[in-house]
Amino acid sequence: MRTIMLSVALAMFASTPALAHAHLTGSTPAADAKLAETPVEVVIDFSEALEPKFSAIEVDDVKGARVDKGDVHIAPGNAKRLAISVNPLAPGLYKVVWHVTSTDTHKTKGSFSFSVGE
Repeated sequence: MRTIMLSVALAMFASTPALAHAHLTGSTPAADAKLAETPVEVVIDFSEALEPKFSAIEVDDVKGARVDKGDVHIAPGNAKRLAISVNPLAPGLYKVVWHVTSTDTHKTKGSFSFSVGE
């Protein structure tokens, strides 16, 4: 019994708290979405609150040219949501590239695509 108690006590003191990264939990438009019309903005939801100064979204066409308005912002009242306005888009494929820093200072990045009018 003493061995079990000692093992439990050591495990409790040796464990460290889990530090979470901000993982993408959803987006509008969704990854691989086929849209009939240009979205007004691209919105990405994350699992953790974000640091706005160290987080960004970029929307590019197939040639790599930016098609967003450069106004990336945290959604009012939701520190886990990052958004950027989009210019009117021609039919085609678009890539969303993002990088974020969560309030616990962990960095993550990723990308996904969507198409308009195809």
